[in-house]
Amino acid sequence: MEIEKNLYDAVIVGGGPAGLSAAIYLARAKYRVLIVAKDGTGGQISITSEVVNYPGIEKISGKELTASMRRQAENFGAEFVTGEVLHMELEKEIKEIKTTRGDYKALGVVLATGANPRKIGFKGEREFQGRGVAYCATCDGEFFTGKKVFVIGGGFAAVEEAIFLTRYAREVTILVRGDSFSCAKSVSDQLENYDKIDVKFHTELVEADGDQLVTRAEFYNNQTKETWEYEAGADGNFGIFVFAGYVPNTEWIGPEVEKNEQGYLLTDSNQKTNLDGVYAAGDVCVKQLRQVVTAVSDGASAATALEKAAAELHTKLNLPDLVQEKTAETAVEDEAPNLQENGFFDASIYRQLKPVFRKFEQKVKIRAWLDDQPISGEIRGFLRELTSMTDQVTWEEAKGSESREPMLPAMELCYENGQSSGIWFHGVPGGHEFNSFVAALYNTAGPGQEISTELEERIRKIDQPVNIKVLVSLSCTMCPELVMASQKAAAVSDKIEAEMFDLMHYPELKEKYQVMSVPCMIINDKDVYFGKKNLEELTGILEGE
Repeated sequence: MEIEKNLYDAVIVGGGPAGLSAAIYLARAKYRVLIVAKDGTGGQISITSEVVNYPGIEKISGKELTASMRRQAENFGAEFVTGEVLHMELEKEIKEIKTTRGDYKALGVVLATGANPRKIGFKGEREFQGRGVAYCATCDGEFFTGKKVFVIGGGFAAVEEAIFLTRYAREVTILVRGDSFSCAKSVSDQLENYDKIDVKFHTELVEADGDQLVTRAEFYNNQTKETWEYEAGADGNFGIFVFAGYVPNTEWIGPEVEKNEQGYLLTDSNQKTNLDGVYAAGDVCVKQLRQVVTAVSDGASAATALEKAAAELHTKLNLPDLVQEKTAETAVEDEAPNLQENGFFDASIYRQLKPVFRKFEQKVKIRAWLDDQPISGEIRGFLRELTSMTDQVTWEEAKGSESREPMLPAMELCYENGQSSGIWFHGVPGGHEFNSFVAALYNTAGPGQEISTELEERIRKIDQPVNIKVLVSLSCTMCPELVMASQKAAAVSDKIEAEMFDLMHYPELKEKYQVMSVPCMIINDKDVYFGKKNLEELTGILEGE
């Protein structure tokens, strides 16, 4: 019986610890496994600087931990794609999953989509997001170097992020609504080691205010019923970091999968949802403790239960094993070229890129606009390594008169004939932005990431030139979604130009637009927006311009 190319034993939606754990267990059991992750792998834990409570590992960064998990999964044969799930048919025996990277079928699905930071609704929260109000210390802490910051929340995340912020802030004050922290005492006890940190219990933030940046805030003591204010004074402005829990990323999941009132997925002890063959794992589930150790436990439980369900379907539907043994020919194809030691790419990344390159409908030419800055040298090295791995991508240095003069340095993605795609990267697309760079190559080469016909038509109807600048930090997990959305819009419409800037190398943009949080999006050098946005949300903004 011939095996369908896009048929998997399991498709895992989400690339955090829960999804990676499920992939490791399933792939090790010789099942064909695909992980679909919108922003690449890692999840929320990847922005945690120190993980010290994972059994058997005394100290490790979240990024290192999840990178190790991914390597394990890949070594067992799991496959990965970076893309967004658009629609799922989950009530059939063979599930159908439609994504921006194509359509897949699976005998079972694991939903491990995690959760997003919760907004708490104080006056000024929305107005000053990105101008003093932030939700990620790793992404935005550096913007508050030498300044006062308030941290809202009494849980593990609030304590951990407050400690991280002491690297930058002059002073950190944690505001807790109750009379104690909600995390383990061993965690909150660490605060005693930091003179910069002050804690105020029974305290709530009422309002944040200012001109363009947050310069004033009003607070309320819910025990004494008194209010008090803080003004920035000589600091010019200050920061408010909100760590008041999370909202499950389930809005896009249909009503056929049962949820509680808060949107968390309901599962049994084996992580099975109400649908046969559909499981959930990690922070997206109803559970008492949301930690990396419980996420990997959920993933393992879901995987072992799915193994049994998949085996039964193999028998019922007379399906052969979906995992194919590598031939000598394919093994040679998987061998990486001679990559530089400590370079930008390694054998693992090469294996991820190889199937993407195979799908290209045309070659991509990268025009590099360089100067004498050190980052230009890094871009040269990046492009040399990239083009050594494939003949589908070439590069050349710009001569200065081939296109409009960009802010330097920059990489301009062009079609094979040299015409600009309208997609630009200013800086080396490392960290979380590497996935958006790969998606940009794919969109330029074609066929590109799939979107709905209705959304594509809306983008094509935009009849005025639009320039979109997305200012990012490479450590930001919320930035790639907006970068990929803007670049997909540019790939669809020749009226749209999309530029990514690594803000570290372009401080003049930070000052010009008074950026205190990423991602920051500027439309036509005028209108400024903060926070992650998908293509649907971005299109709505462009239609209103």
